[in-house]
Amino acid sequence: MLNFRFVKDYLLHRLRAKNRHGLHSPFVYKLVDTVIYDYADQKVYHEVENIRRKLLVDNRVISVTDLGAGSHLNNNKQKRVGDIAANALKQPKLAQLLYRLAVHFKPRNIIELGTCLGTTTLYLQNAAPDAQVYTLEGCPQTAGIAHENFEQAGFTAIDLITGNFDDNLPGVIKNIDQLDFVFVDGNHQKDATLKYFEWCLPKVHEGTLLIFDDIYWSEGMKEAWAQIKAHPQVSVTVDLFWIGLVFFKPGRAEKEHFLIRY
Repeated sequence: MLNFRFVKDYLLHRLRAKNRHGLHSPFVYKLVDTVIYDYADQKVYHEVENIRRKLLVDNRVISVTDLGAGSHLNNNKQKRVGDIAANALKQPKLAQLLYRLAVHFKPRNIIELGTCLGTTTLYLQNAAPDAQVYTLEGCPQTAGIAHENFEQAGFTAIDLITGNFDDNLPGVIKNIDQLDFVFVDGNHQKDATLKYFEWCLPKVHEGTLLIFDDIYWSEGMKEAWAQIKAHPQVSVTVDLFWIGLVFFKPGRAEKEHFLIRY
């Protein structure tokens, strides 16, 4: 069923958002011009998308454990892998943007909340091959498929952690001196999203990038995004509708929030 609230939010965003022109922030202008709007083809895109294509025709049926807000499309517990690939994987345009962001910022560590079948994880590890990647997934059988994909791609050092985010994320953060790159793509609920954000704050630094997925998923997620933007430690945000980028730049006189068409 068409979600009219979501469509309205999307149309309003398109009306208000800017492209690279009219941006008065050199930092954001460069980010938009050289990273967000870089549509040049990359070899890695074909490699990961080949894995996606195999997943789309995978007829295995697995039991899905959903610890978050569920899916707008299909909440059946028994799901075909191909259907999960079609409905739950990050679309190529966004997954490839995450790849470019990781290439640009060169993180030493990456945390991903929400592994799903592992294609976005593969983009991130390819983008920063020397980074330690921690990817957290709530569903054991989904994580099992992701593990197969990591082995197929030759990335055996990815730290795949299965279980409830609330149980596992604090320990991951504790063992990292500073957080460089965190992608929150799981448990799309206001309270959970704000909790993960607060847990990250003690370890952020000037080079940290936090990315929040589906910031217009629901009224609760919109409220969570608004509170994140208003937090005193946050200095710059970039709202791409599908995802929100959060930066920490101490010393800026005032906050800057940008809506960018993507």
